[in-house]
Formats: sequence, C-alpha cells, structure tokens
Amino acid sequence: MLKKLLIANRGEIAVRVIRTARALGYRTVAVYSEADANALHVEQADEAVCIGPAQVAASYLNADAILDAARKTGADCIHPGYGFLSENAGFAKAIKQAGLTFVGPPENAIELMGSKRRSKIAMQEAGVPVVPGYEGDNAADDELIAAAQDIGYPLMLKASAGGGGRGMRLVESESELADNIKRARSEAKQAFGDDELIIEKAVIEPRHVEIQVFADRHGNAVYLGERDCSVQRRHQKVVEEAPSPFVTPELRKAMGEAAVKAALACGYEGAGTVEFLVDKDRNFYFLEMNTRLQVEHPVTELITGQDLVAWQLMVAEGRPLPLAQNEIELNGHAIEVRLYAEDPANGFTPQTGTLHEFTPAEGEGLRFDTGVRSGDVVSPHYDPMLAKVIAWGQNRDEARRRLIRALEDTTVFGVTTNRHFLSRIIANDTFGAGEATTAFLQQAFKDDPSLAPQPLTIRELALSACALSLGQSAQEGWSNAPATVMPMKLEAQDETLELQIRRSGHKLLVSHGDDQYELLIQSHEQGQLCIIDNGIRQRCQYSRAGDSLYLQALGRSWSVTDITHQPATGAQGAGSGRIQASMDGAIIDVLVAAGDTVQQGQTLVILEAMKMEHPVKADRDGTVAAVHTSSGDQVRRSQLLVELAANETEEQTQ
Repeated sequence: MLKKLLIANRGEIAVRVIRTARALGYRTVAVYSEADANALHVEQADEAVCIGPAQVAASYLNADAILDAARKTGADCIHPGYGFLSENAGFAKAIKQAGLTFVGPPENAIELMGSKRRSKIAMQEAGVPVVPGYEGDNAADDELIAAAQDIGYPLMLKASAGGGGRGMRLVESESELADNIKRARSEAKQAFGDDELIIEKAVIEPRHVEIQVFADRHGNAVYLGERDCSVQRRHQKVVEEAPSPFVTPELRKAMGEAAVKAALACGYEGAGTVEFLVDKDRNFYFLEMNTRLQVEHPVTELITGQDLVAWQLMVAEGRPLPLAQNEIELNGHAIEVRLYAEDPANGFTPQTGTLHEFTPAEGEGLRFDTGVRSGDVVSPHYDPMLAKVIAWGQNRDEARRRLIRALEDTTVFGVTTNRHFLSRIIANDTFGAGEATTAFLQQAFKDDPSLAPQPLTIRELALSACALSLGQSAQEGWSNAPATVMPMKLEAQDETLELQIRRSGHKLLVSHGDDQYELLIQSHEQGQLCIIDNGIRQRCQYSRAGDSLYLQALGRSWSVTDITHQPATGAQGAGSGRIQASMDGAIIDVLVAAGDTVQQGQTLVILEAMKMEHPVKADRDGTVAAVHTSSGDQVRRSQLLVELAANETEEQTQ
C-alpha cells in the first residue's frame, strides 16, 4: 500500500493530483522552484520542498533534486503530471532504481512511444493504421530532402521526440523545405534536447481525435471513449471535447480497439492517450501515443464519471482496472478550453504580470482546473495557462451554452487573456455544427475582430471615467454631490485620450472629441458599478492597481491608465524603429545585420519564451542601423534588440 505521493510538477496539474490523492488518504508532497514559493500547489500539499531556481532545467527538470525531495520527505511514489519529466524514460527508471513507485507506464514503453520514428514503426508492426511518410534511422537534411521528393507535397515535418506542436512545420513546396528543416530542428532542440525529425504526408483538414486508454499489469486494457481536439492553433490544442461530434459508434469501437492494440503492443500500464488523424471519409491514422495523463483528461472524467488520477494510483499499486470495457458508459457531453495569459490581438503574445483579480465563474456543470489565484504573478519562466475551463451538459448545446457563460462571467484583471477569443470559438456556427477540422481557426478566424486591437468606444471610456472618478471609496455619496466638471487624460492601447467629465448627482456625462455618453449610476460597490443604460440595468466590474484600471463589461475586458496628473513623457510610439523584446526570453536567431534594408513586418529576430518561438518584426521600412543582440542571449521584456534608420527616400520627404 502506497502512503505518500510526491507530485513532480507545478500549476494546475499538481493541484488536481493533490486533490484526488488527499481524497484517497495519501499524504502529499509538492516540489517548487524559487519562483513558485507561494504557489497554490505548494499551499495545498501536506509538505513542500524547494528544488532549485526558476529556470526549469535547474528545478522541474532536475531529476536528482526531485528524488532527493522524495528521500527527505519519505515519499514512496511519484506522479509526474504532464510536461517536464512526465515522458522521460530515464526519470521513470531512476525512480524505480531508488526503490520508489512511478505513477506511470514502464520506462521501455515511454522510451518507445517517445520517439515518433520508432513508435510509428512499432504501430505498423502491430497492425495499427499509420500516415505514409519517412521514419528511417538516417534523419540528415539531405536524406529528408530526398524522402520528401518520394512522399510529395504538402507534407509535415515533425520532431521525433516532440509534442504540443513544437518542432512541427507544414511544408507546401520544395522551395520551403530547407528553411523549415532548420527551424524545426532549432525548435525541437530547444524544447526537447533532440533535433531528430521525421516526415509525414500531410492529411489536409483532418479531425484530430484521441482515445483515452488504460492498462494494468494483469493484462487488462480498456478505452474510455474519445476526445476531439481538432480546434488547434499552430498545432496546439485550444478546445477539446468528448465525445467527438464526428465519431460514429462504429468508428469509436474501431479506433478504441486499435488504441488498445497499440497499448498492449508496448507492454503498457496506467493512463495513456493514442492520438489519431481522421480524414473526411473517417479513415484514421496513428499519430502518436502520449504516455501520461493528458491536459484534456477532465472531459473524459465528466462523461464517464471516473477519476482518472484515482485509476492511475490503483494501477501503480498493482491493482486491476476497476471497470471492464463493457462496464464503461458515456453520459452527456463535455467541452474544455485553455484559458491563457496571452494577447490574441497581438499575435497571441504570452503575457506576464500580477493577477490583481482572478475569480472563476460558478454554476452547474462547470469545472475549473487551475493553479493560480488572485495576487499570483504570471512569470515568463513557465507555460502561461491560467486554467482549464470545462463545461458538462446533457447534450452538446447545453455544454456550449454553459461554457460560453462561464467564460463571460470569469473575471481576470492584471493580464490580457484569450477569454473572449475562446468564447467566440464556442459560439461560432461551424463549431456549433460539429464541423470544425484542424483548419477551422485558420479559416473561420482569419479576420475575426478578436484578433485585432479594437479601439475603446465612448461607452467604454465613460465606464472607465466613472470608475476612476468614483475613487476607491464605496461610500462616496453621489446623490448630494454638486455638479462638477473636470478634465481626465487616459492612456489605452498606446494612445492618449483626453476626456471632459461632467458629474451631477447620479449622472455622469463623458465627452471625447465630438462623442458624448451619459451614464446613470444605479449603485456602486467596491469593484462593481451598476448602471442604467437605455432602461436596462447592467453591471461593470473593475479593479484598480495604482493608476491602472482594469474593467470588464459589455462582453469585453479592457484596461486604461489614468495619466491626468502625470507629466508629459517622450516615450517612443509605434513605428519608432526601436525594436524591443516583446517578453523575457532567449534569442534563438538574428536574421539581419547592420546595413540590411528591411520592410515593415519582416522578421528580424527569433525569440524563444514559454517553450515557443516568437518572431520579432520590423515596425517600419528602413535600414538596420544597429543590432544589439546575438543568438543565445537572454533578454528582458522591452530590451532594445535592433535599431532601424529611415530609408533615404523617407528622410527626404520628412
């Protein structure tokens, strides 16, 4: 009988594992980096051990430090969560050699399935359908280029050790191949420490459907339905749901049996996910097997009524699976979205900063898996996911309605998120009809308003001015206040906005240029305004942090800074030619040199942050005057990288 579980992870998955472990009577141990000293998973565990500095290589990827923490605390089993060391065969082997139990599959299964090349060969031998491609043991550039000629275009380059879309490139013609091989190798090396690649024929606009499998050491193996993960951006999952609206009972059975065959072929134990691509004719092909618990496992839990972490612990203790295949039933529909600190209107750039307020919505059929709470700091060191928002319903439409409402009613102040973008996806007619493929976002959201900066309306400016003029006190009496007029200057989206505020009793008239808007204040409590607008009572939530104001109303979130009493500054605006780092990170590649002529939008530098590559682009046409960084440099947000001088023709016209 296992007694004390160490969770070798952080964030929401550590919190989620702790929840089940404690419910089953286990003592729990958290590990944390110096940056996570006050994290939620540390607070919720019975014991916690610091394993190193913020950098993942020195903490969450430090197997020796994690094993030492287990020895110090007397933990007898280790759950790896997902990411970090969860699919590291050497880590699983080291745990076993230390006399501890790894809550996961045997190391040989991890090693086999961790290689896209070797796993694909194994699946072919086991009779599981695979995508045609090249997975030879010679992965040199010239061999890949030669193989591509035989496979034909379009094709996919994939990191053999990869996952999560990293090291993956769609190549549509021979002219693109060499550069994409270079980029895929670089990203794979950064993410996985291994730049081996394979090639697969591209399946155009497929469904991405995965099967949850479980196996024990007694030879039992089952599948627990499927999850549809077709809604993706840059090969990373955005929305996951179960069951798939595309999968028929016959296809579910065929894919499930193929997934079980894949698990048995590699001597599997515990939780695993076999991922398939499914074409428009419902032909399916093995993609990869993830030898761990998936991020999206909650949707399977909600439609099966099973706790998959509890199942993992049962298997780790040597007990048989709790259900046979014919005892597993699917009930209702569940949809999950990943709430990220990122800015969809700015190329989904990851955001860092303090969560001044984080209040998940509540309601029937809703589940939030999160590792953060109000006051936490979103740092540049880790993935920027704030929470998984999951809704269950008796049917798909009920789940959709609940999820849209949950996103709209969740409050996040302090960092920009993809909350409204997610809500628009779930409300989209194509998604609603169950017709979304992996090309859905690229096609349906190419010009969506949520992906471009939207100027503040006069109504939103009025709400901002109202919240600022009310001040911090909820007891401020408006009804007896004499009529007053005052100027107000706000900064929003790199623009300075000058307003005139006329206040009289419960009325507030806000003017900006030729635009005016009148608000009638119904009530005011700390952090919340209630207004009457065209006879309709509506609420606006807000939070102040110094001169910064964060607001949420009218189906939108925005922020402004009150600069009414700040002195004028000479800050550089857009198009200044001073190209700065968009976030903390490492420079992967510098693509220009002093003297080069560049065009607005041209990529100058490749920055790696939060496990992804981010292009840093020119904000104007010009000539490179100076380059202030080089490959391998660690840079801070807003650090100057490249300076551009205007072209001679521009200078002559200025």
